[in-house]
Amino acid sequence: MKFPLLNIDGSKTNSIEISDKLVKLKVNYKLIKFVIDWQLNHLNPRVARTKQRNEIKGSTKKIVPQKGGGGARHSSRKAPLFVGGGVAHGPKGAVYKIKKINKKVRKLALAQTLSKKTSDKNLHILADVKKEVKKTKEFNKFLEKNKLADVLIITDTDSMKNINRSARNIKNVKIIKEEGTNIYDLFNYKNVIITSTSAKKIQERILNEKN
Repeated sequence: MKFPLLNIDGSKTNSIEISDKLVKLKVNYKLIKFVIDWQLNHLNPRVARTKQRNEIKGSTKKIVPQKGGGGARHSSRKAPLFVGGGVAHGPKGAVYKIKKINKKVRKLALAQTLSKKTSDKNLHILADVKKEVKKTKEFNKFLEKNKLADVLIITDTDSMKNINRSARNIKNVKIIKEEGTNIYDLFNYKNVIITSTSAKKIQERILNEKN
């Protein structure tokens, strides 16, 4: 599929060819949600932790006789029943299992997300920025001209150096490097701009079976 190349200065350039395997897939929303849940699970790991009764420091002396008192049987004050004792069934920190997803599944979900953006006409390809855009006003003018708001920009390292200063202070605009492309950010922003070099690298990474 061909995409027209956008330019910061507004000049017209050639189009770029992106594989249909990347931008024309049928979208499986359950698969995408599964990957987003996995991503958020890694982003905010469960770190809360309480002590079990065997981890509490203190005396293990039996506090009441086993029989004859008419009450319940207790071994020590480490039991969850008492203040200062262990916590029954509490959070265990890093012991919790984290979902594992195969690389192929993550790649497929990423490709389907890009396909969704393409079908919604919210995926745009930007020609590599070779000159530094010094003023925020200039970059904002480019966005307004192309009617782009709420934008995620996926860029290569060289283009990042040239647009970072001018784009980072614009409201609802986020810039990430190509290797950090993720489904959560793609869905978090309405429009997605990818530099031409980044688009080629993402395509190569997703379609390469060995990676």
